[in-house]
Amino acid sequence: MPDPTDPRRILVFGATGYTGDLTARALVARGARPVLVARNRERVTALADELGGLEVAVADATDAGALRSVVRKGDVLVSTVGPFLKYGEAAVRVAAETGAHYLDSTGEGTFLRSVFERWGPVAAGNDAALMTAFGFDFVPGSLAGALALEEAGPTATRLDVAYFVKGFGTSGGTKASIAGMTMEEGFAYVDGAVRRVRAGRRTETFEVGGRRLTAASVPGSEHFALPAAYPQLRDVDSFLGVPPGIARGMSATTLLTTPVRRVAPAKRAALAVAGRLVKGSTGGPSAELRARARCTIVAVARAATGEALATVTLAGPDPYDFTADILAWGAVSAAEGDLLGVGALGPVGAFGLDRLTAGCAAAGLAPLA
Repeated sequence: MPDPTDPRRILVFGATGYTGDLTARALVARGARPVLVARNRERVTALADELGGLEVAVADATDAGALRSVVRKGDVLVSTVGPFLKYGEAAVRVAAETGAHYLDSTGEGTFLRSVFERWGPVAAGNDAALMTAFGFDFVPGSLAGALALEEAGPTATRLDVAYFVKGFGTSGGTKASIAGMTMEEGFAYVDGAVRRVRAGRRTETFEVGGRRLTAASVPGSEHFALPAAYPQLRDVDSFLGVPPGIARGMSATTLLTTPVRRVAPAKRAALAVAGRLVKGSTGGPSAELRARARCTIVAVARAATGEALATVTLAGPDPYDFTADILAWGAVSAAEGDLLGVGALGPVGAFGLDRLTAGCAAAGLAPLA
């Protein structure tokens, strides 16, 4: 067991990637001295030297044995090694089995579902907490949803959460994750349980800045995180803001590709094609581009009849900057012993609504005035 008087180590896995680099810098800005973990010793050492002589370790994303030699019980492991369906399992497995707290930056529904359903019980048995999708995907929706539910009260049994971004650029890793997700099954929280549904099965409009904007349904961590904190919920949907034509095309595409997704050889072939067309780890938007981006998150708590009982709108910065800052906040908070439980936890379940609200505000996300 680690000495409780000593601070837990924070490890950033995938530190030389786009999101990993931003997260390492955000941790250092908070006064932390994370251990930087990557597969290329020369690159990770250069980054560690630039950030003040940090400790480094070398491990490949798919090598659980190498990572196991680095991670100790009581550590806080931050994984940024997307696409997570291809590279992410080793990190969450090692954390859960070793007893290390874990956070990641995934937005991939199939992966985050496996964290909640497969690895959460393992982590709980080893006194560790797993906080998947602890970035722009999907912390803002959990916060907005919780605030709307608190305002609406116990009669709110339905929740819709929508994400809108303006001026957003995507990294190579994000593009690779999106390509992979087109061949994965969607899900939502329907009639009191997480059930398999098509991404894009619902298209809705939400008021954003006095305009009605379109969004299509997507799988998210809110489907697991919010019913755990608000057991009166019966239905939860997450949405991504897209133009109406794209929303219709997304719905049609996920419908037409259903046979491909459910036949293993066809799915493998489609993923291989996507992997050749979209490469990961190709960098991302510059600081100047990120400075121009803004996000808006809308949560609508509803009665069983569909009547809107409360609406909360949050506004924030570029998704990558928010992801790095909230991962750094979550990792430092976990290292300081501020977690409220073990197993797979949503943001509210991990830190409580008040602390989460403060942490998101420090990362630039706050209720729209």
